[in-house]
Order: sequence, then C-alpha cells, then structure tokens
Amino acid sequence: MTENATTPSLRELNKRRTREAISHAATRLFIEQGFDRTTIAEVAAAAGVAKMTVTNHFPRKEDLFFDLHEELVVRLAATVAGRAPGESALAALRRDCLAGLDRHDARLGFSGPEFARTVFDSPALGARLRELHEQGETALAEALAEAAHERPVGFECRVAAALLAAVDRAVFAEVFRRTLAGEEQAAIATAVRPSAVRAYDRLEGALGSFAVREA
Repeated sequence: MTENATTPSLRELNKRRTREAISHAATRLFIEQGFDRTTIAEVAAAAGVAKMTVTNHFPRKEDLFFDLHEELVVRLAATVAGRAPGESALAALRRDCLAGLDRHDARLGFSGPEFARTVFDSPALGARLRELHEQGETALAEALAEAAHERPVGFECRVAAALLAAVDRAVFAEVFRRTLAGEEQAAIATAVRPSAVRAYDRLEGALGSFAVREA
C-alpha cells in the first residue's frame, strides 16, 4: 500500500517538531531575558539541539521570535489571489481583516502582553516587524498586478498596495498598542473593528472596482 502523498513523512514530522521546540524555547527565553540579551547558543541549549540546527531552521535571530513571519508576509497577497468570483481585492481584504479580528489572529497583532512588550523593548524586533510589513506590501503589489493583468508591476498597483496595506498595518499597530496597555483580546477586537470598517469604506470609492475577479 503506498503512502498518501498528502501525509507528512516521519522525517517531515520530526522536522516540524524540532522547529516548534526551538521556537517555543526561544520565545520563552526572549520574554524572560529580553531579545537582545539572549544568545542563539542559549536557545539551542534550551531546545536540546545544536546551535547549527537552530540557524538551519531560523537563519535570522528575529524570526525565532516571529515564527509566523512567512505567513505574515504572504497573507495579503494570498487573500487577493484567493478572492471569490465577482469579488474585488478590497472586498477580499476587508473580509479577511474583519474575520481575523473576530478570531484574534496573531497575524493582526494579537498576542500576549509579554510578547508585545518584548517586541516593544527591542529595536531589532521592531525593525524586523516593519520589514515584514514592507515585504507583505510588495507581495500584495505583485498579486494585484497579476489580478489586473499588469506586468511588470506598475504605478497603479503599487499605489493600491500601499493604500490597502496601510489599513492592515494600522489595524496591527492599534491591536498591538491596546495589547501593551493590558486590554483583553475580545475588547480589543470590539474596539478596533469599527475603525477598520471605516478605513475600508473610505477606500471604496477609489478601489472598490479594482482587481475584481471575473465571474
């Protein structure tokens, strides 16, 4: 009997477990000691692996903390690529953002106060977070260009990506700010949701008919 192609192999499962163990150990140490004061060697020892194993899984120290960094970068672009027939890029991103607020998505900034404080206290983590958002905007521009049949990526798609990504970043920043202030996640979502709705409403006139997927 052949193994199902969709079933992860034992090697892949072990790789995922090792990555998760490293990430969890790193997060705990970063929160306890501070990001800048924690070394890769300490993370490796806490996870029970070699230092090289840590760097093989996470070439950048910052991504030990932002273990969802790849998902954060591709989220907006993937949402546009997966929009429904007849749905615009704006409508798809609005839907995804509001759903993310409702489920307290970590990719929208939802985290524990200790996690948020660790980022706030580290210039390196703050810089990496800004870089991830910039990469997400670039990926979104590529997705919009694909949707609008505009190759190479032109001015209109770059402007649209900047406007749409700005709403996402503003939501993330507000969620993060309220988390640092000690607010509960449910209260944060309730407070931020109307602001997100108004922001998307303001963009409707400019981008409501842009990159609509053909039925």
